[in-house]
Amino acid sequence: MATTGKQLFTTLTPDGTLTVAIEDVSFPDPTGNQVLVKMEAAPINPSDLAILVGAADIENASFSEGKFVANMPEPFNKGSKARHGLKLPAGNEGAGTVVAVGDSDKAKALMGQRVACVPGNAYSQYCIADAGSCLPLGDHSAEDGASAFVNPMTALGFAENAKMDGQNAILHTVGASNLGQMLTRICQEDGLGLVNIVRKDDQAELLKKMGSTHVVNSAGDDFMAQLRAAIEATGAFYGFDPIGGGKAVDTAFKAMEQVAVSRMTEYSRYGSTQPKRMFIYGRLDTGMTMLSPSYGFGWTLSGWLLFPFLQSAGGETVARMRKRVLDNLTTTFASHYKARVNLEEMLTKDAVTDYRAMKTGEKYLVTPWS
Repeated sequence: MATTGKQLFTTLTPDGTLTVAIEDVSFPDPTGNQVLVKMEAAPINPSDLAILVGAADIENASFSEGKFVANMPEPFNKGSKARHGLKLPAGNEGAGTVVAVGDSDKAKALMGQRVACVPGNAYSQYCIADAGSCLPLGDHSAEDGASAFVNPMTALGFAENAKMDGQNAILHTVGASNLGQMLTRICQEDGLGLVNIVRKDDQAELLKKMGSTHVVNSAGDDFMAQLRAAIEATGAFYGFDPIGGGKAVDTAFKAMEQVAVSRMTEYSRYGSTQPKRMFIYGRLDTGMTMLSPSYGFGWTLSGWLLFPFLQSAGGETVARMRKRVLDNLTTTFASHYKARVNLEEMLTKDAVTDYRAMKTGEKYLVTPWS
């Protein structure tokens, strides 16, 4: 017998009208390796906002209970042409209790258990998930497990990627974020050097209290000097950036090259031979990524996405990473939330405006049944 509940959907039409609304949905009985999860908690991650809000004009949007309608300006609407007319669910990850299962042994083993999952439609009272992708949480709460995948596996992925590439240190441009704090703890545990860039004194103080040795405040007058000193001390010519737009990557490359050039014994018109690599893994700034001819030719800029990395890392590595997350869910990989909202509350103007700003350390948690 099908189960009914509320679920969020987002639709973008060719004329740029974005509609995000809660609807009553009938969820089918799970089959095979599927399980039906009664969702209890789901975070709003930056990766969710692209489909949930994007660059829509929220200030002039129309809000009603459980729904808002906004305009998606150009060129962002044209850039989203592939989704025009599609009614899409949202919410990459979350946690809840398995209330029905398919007929596979793996699915049956999860009956009645609280699990973390990555269904892609977590802003919902129920969701269908694959048993193989579910992480049994044991005695952990749904709130503990709600963010057990995206941020923890991404932060761990950075460390794993660095080790695979023979790197001993990492530069991270948003050090005080939830993910950044996880990365700080991971690097301490794994003996990796880490350069954390922050924007405020209180963020720097937070990381220093966590034991971070190299914290650089981009608002300081001596920012570049501090950044060079941190790179010199750690050897962090390898970094990750979730900002995307603007000059964050450019600044990192400049500092890396200046450190490398200071070590050269003779001049080269092509710059240093020191390999410098940055990965963009998000778009907190949707503007252009600005690069300048200031660091020779020995640099590489790439995109980084979690799922392609996990596919390339292999099953054994992924299983090891998942176990590490579960074993340290309330310590190394703990997430903190500014606010908790139900499905209707997450679509109010105040809430959308707030979580859409993606302020460091101010993540929202959606609790569909509260």
